[in-house]
Amino acid sequence: MSRLLAIIRVPTSRVMSFEANEMTHAESSGRAYVLLTLTTLCWGANAVLGRIAVGEISPMLLVSLRWLGAVLLMLIFANRNVRRDWRTLRDHIPYVAGMGALGFTAFNALFYIAAHSTTAVNIGIIQGSMPVFVLIGAFIAYRTPITGLQSAGVAVAMIGVAIVGTGGSLERIAALTVNHGDVLMIIACTLYAGYAVGLRRRPAVSSLGLFTVIAGAAFLASIPLATAEVLMGKFQWPTQTGWIVVALVTLFPSFLAQIFFMKGVALIGPSRAGVFINLVPVFASILAVVVLSETFEGFHALALGLVLSGIWLSERVRRS
Repeated sequence: MSRLLAIIRVPTSRVMSFEANEMTHAESSGRAYVLLTLTTLCWGANAVLGRIAVGEISPMLLVSLRWLGAVLLMLIFANRNVRRDWRTLRDHIPYVAGMGALGFTAFNALFYIAAHSTTAVNIGIIQGSMPVFVLIGAFIAYRTPITGLQSAGVAVAMIGVAIVGTGGSLERIAALTVNHGDVLMIIACTLYAGYAVGLRRRPAVSSLGLFTVIAGAAFLASIPLATAEVLMGKFQWPTQTGWIVVALVTLFPSFLAQIFFMKGVALIGPSRAGVFINLVPVFASILAVVVLSETFEGFHALALGLVLSGIWLSERVRRS
């Protein structure tokens, strides 16, 4: 009874303040969950758009137009951030250029080339294993310790990727035969992991300012690739569908997803936000089946389960 009376005697202002804080926290988390879910939906849709682009626009031109569009949008909405951060960014131009070429240009180039010879379901599942590649990259670059449980998570996820790459065929597994497009996606994930690990040494500037300049570097780095595509006779100007793909990959995976992710991280922190990345292969698989009528087979379900389980194991120690 004394404890109850003590609660009753709490000033009304304190009760209202507590309730307001709880409401604010709940609202912030709710907004973050919506933003991060939309982020992974955009990234999952990129696999489907990559498949739709086949025969509608050449891969390197798609990469160039994507990042050109992203830069123009960012300069409109993040011009103030770029101007404020430019002095610092200018001193790190080689670093920023390297990050853009590695994480955006090279990754997207391999991503869209891979779409010519593998399915969107495969692309999504392999892309979903990226946290494992980042874990390995952090160990190689910084000797970040990897526990036994994390090692098990890496092994489980890699088995899932191998199942995707071999199509779940025992004969192809025995012969070590892997789909060409899936190999390109594995290489692409390795490159993006290098970009993600390199962000540990990012200059002390705003996320919007950094992303804008990295996107600009990605566009410049894509120009030689597009030029080579022309010289090799593989250049294809966008069809009407191709232009729609350019608009969609620019607006959603390149622009809105980046903004949503930054906002989500700001609301709930990088550790909690990182968990949502696991939704990318899920959304990619669903969209591939619904939009492209691709077949989601038993080995896809097994591979997806292994990749997500491996990520869960590797992330469990870090979260605790």
